[in-house]
Amino acid sequence: MRWCWLLALWLPLTGQAELLQRTLCVFDPLGSNGGLYGMAKDYRAQALQWGVEFQLRAYTDEKIASDDFKAEQCDAVVLTGARARPFNTFTATVEAIGAVPSETVMQQLVQVMASPKAARYMTEGRYEVMGVLPAGPIYLFVRDRNIDSVEELSGKRIATIDYDEPSKRLVNHVGASVVPANSANFSGMFNNGNVDAAYAPALAYKPLELYKGLGNNGGIIRFNLAYLDFQLVAYHDRFPAEFGGKSRIAIAALFERVSRTIAADTAAINDEYWIDLSDEVSSEYQQMLRNVRLQLRQEGIYHHSMLALLRKLRCRETPSAIECVEKLE
Repeated sequence: MRWCWLLALWLPLTGQAELLQRTLCVFDPLGSNGGLYGMAKDYRAQALQWGVEFQLRAYTDEKIASDDFKAEQCDAVVLTGARARPFNTFTATVEAIGAVPSETVMQQLVQVMASPKAARYMTEGRYEVMGVLPAGPIYLFVRDRNIDSVEELSGKRIATIDYDEPSKRLVNHVGASVVPANSANFSGMFNNGNVDAAYAPALAYKPLELYKGLGNNGGIIRFNLAYLDFQLVAYHDRFPAEFGGKSRIAIAALFERVSRTIAADTAAINDEYWIDLSDEVSSEYQQMLRNVRLQLRQEGIYHHSMLALLRKLRCRETPSAIECVEKLE
């Protein structure tokens, strides 16, 4: 009987020893109180089934999270698509300006990236993207609602994420002035009047108090400049071979849950702030953004395969669009 007791004690200890201990660094503007960090807790529970036990670290400064990952203090990290650009050009192109016009296109894209056929694009060098989550369309917030066109933007100061080359190109393209900013300070610059405009998703409206910068005269242009996403990037040689594929499928399954959060954040914005564009103007802006995308593809900033995939998904949704005939992307 004694050996039975010893065996009973030994088996659980063996199971624990088989778990790989890894660190997951999570950028969430609200730190450990944020919704993204909450999802990371759920993800940690699921990863136990795949043989990995994560220790979570919350970061409110995205640059520090990225730097700690580069310094290999984190085995994996959650960052925005723009900040994840050094680790995977293919997935970073998800945030290509004007390339994801709707939630439907984004959902289809996330499903494609979670499929085994896309696995070869998920790894570049030592890095593997193990999941992509939507974070909603990016809108232009203006302190003066009379700034409602490209022409009106000329000469205006726009808080521009300084590590994101596409953003700087677009601001220069419309004749506005780049005011270097980052995810930690752009809201303060906007709210204090140091810039005329800033761009952000709806999820930033309340936590970053962007209504202070909008005041009584500001507005939000209801035009999708890009689609923000969060990406889980890891050193793929520190995880079991099948871990990345399982992770991408599990994270893609969270899409509906995240979409409900995005819808709630959007609904929380006061209706009076929204500025709607005519269909004709929207079409002109889409054409302008496509021209910028093509230029950035030529320079190797955007991945040509991702742009082609996005064009196909857009054309599945709107087959009558001119780009579906021209097929330039």
